[in-house]
Amino acid sequence: MSPLTVFVVLMVLTFVILVVALRPTKSEKTLQRRLRTIEHASTGAVDDATDILRQETLSDIPWLNDLMQQVPIFSRLQRLLTQAESSWTVGTLVSGSLVLLIAGTWLASFRAPTFVLSLAAGVAAGVIPYLYLVFKRWKRLRRFEELLPDTIDLMARALRAGHTITSAIEMVSAEGSEPVASEFRRVFEEQNFGLPLREAMLNLADRVPIPDVQFLVTAILVQKETGGNLAEVLDKAAAVIRERFRLRGQLRVYTAQGRLTGWILAALPFIMFVLINIFNPDYEKVLLTDPVGQKLIYIGVGLLILGGWVIRKVIDIKV
Repeated sequence: MSPLTVFVVLMVLTFVILVVALRPTKSEKTLQRRLRTIEHASTGAVDDATDILRQETLSDIPWLNDLMQQVPIFSRLQRLLTQAESSWTVGTLVSGSLVLLIAGTWLASFRAPTFVLSLAAGVAAGVIPYLYLVFKRWKRLRRFEELLPDTIDLMARALRAGHTITSAIEMVSAEGSEPVASEFRRVFEEQNFGLPLREAMLNLADRVPIPDVQFLVTAILVQKETGGNLAEVLDKAAAVIRERFRLRGQLRVYTAQGRLTGWILAALPFIMFVLINIFNPDYEKVLLTDPVGQKLIYIGVGLLILGGWVIRKVIDIKV
């Protein structure tokens, strides 16, 4: 290698290291956005400040972030990340999934006889981050649903003590438990930035897509427009939510056998395939190499998905 080549390589490596090391952190970017918001607000550019608050960073790369802002599916992925309370960006999620998809396809190609099976294994590896986020989202929303009745009781007591609905929301954000406190804190901060209560509450219902939150938001907005005793309405809402939660728990007990059957039937073919492959590797070669066996694999996977969907519909009882 010539000295000129060594010099060019070292210069490029140094430039890359400096760019990575000197780029602003996430907290610094947040601080810069807040400073720009204050600057715009002080000069009277309220619309620009509002636009800055509403923008979500989908990627750390500016040009890629601008491109993702134009595609609706990336906005839905950003909503999934927000609901799962994840620190990932959409760019990180998509790039990680692509890496897993390529790596899974490449590793499966050593064992799978066809590219279709290798690609199916790669797709299964690529959806792992999404399944993880869906699980985190489900767990967080379930925790929110458990804490919601106590939160409504706290708001009702605050209203009876003479506080306004805005003060009650601030009290929940300060004294509530996570994840309820963070969501109501965001509602309170949106109001402080000038967003009407209606828009802030509708944003809450959009971020937390569970029926109990939609019921609470509807009760508050109807009371704001028509009047009435909001504390009494909140008491009744809390009682209804507790009763629905109790009934849903009973239904989960009654449908536990169906759900367990679905999980066993879905996992049993893959478990048996792995065990047979460990004890007798030649036994499954016919299934993978013969064209009829490959068609049977495709049909079996399709029927497995169809059976899982049917079982889910049977045990999914709306309350």
